[in-house]
Amino acid sequence: MTEPVLRMRSVRKTFGGSVVLRDVDLDVAPHTVTALIGASGSGKSTLLRCANLLEEIDDGAIWLDGAEITDPRTDADAVRRRIGIVFQAYNLFPHLTVLDNITLAPRRVHGVARKAAEEQARGLLERLGLGAKADEYPDRLSGGQQQRAAIVRALAVRPRLLLLDEITAALDPELVGEVLDVVRGLKGEGMTMVLATHEMSFAREVADQVCFLEGGVVLEHGSPEAVFGDPRQERTRRFLRRIVEAGRL
Repeated sequence: MTEPVLRMRSVRKTFGGSVVLRDVDLDVAPHTVTALIGASGSGKSTLLRCANLLEEIDDGAIWLDGAEITDPRTDADAVRRRIGIVFQAYNLFPHLTVLDNITLAPRRVHGVARKAAEEQARGLLERLGLGAKADEYPDRLSGGQQQRAAIVRALAVRPRLLLLDEITAALDPELVGEVLDVVRGLKGEGMTMVLATHEMSFAREVADQVCFLEGGVVLEHGSPEAVFGDPRQERTRRFLRRIVEAGRL
């Protein structure tokens, strides 16, 4: 049996006495896409932040490629070097060019020589349709271009796992498609991804497994066909009914 890239068991996270994640179990197989769906505040973003050790869990355990990364002796920075994460906000440094934004971590954190880092970055930018924007500053790019640049930056460290947190939420509707095309391309290349999204049609298309979160609990999970087509839980059915009524599925 293939070892999951990411495994979470009984993961619990609280903020100020409020339980945000409650006994979450999750397995993410290599070269698959897991979509996290659910209402705002259901715990999707917190789950991603815990997986990347940006938030410390209160109970349970998380493994990356079979090694427990929530062990107190774990070097969190070393773990984060193997996991890329892209947020709603692009978080590009405005005083650096696109190329410098992308090569910063490979050079400073991974010790890659500048020439090699820039060659790799330019290759990734070309692949994602940003080859002509390498020497531009972020404020000269559209929102969709900035988000694609943020994805390139995450890919530049050659992550084992890529986490995407509502990456289209801050975009104008006409720019959403170009960013989702990037994710489709990454899936085709075999990138292992976990994405939190409100784009239900996209989740149904691209995901290998879908997890519906409610109140910090993975209430239902399974194939897109099962979760979207024949959900077992009444709460899932109500959520999807509203999505359909809004014309988003």
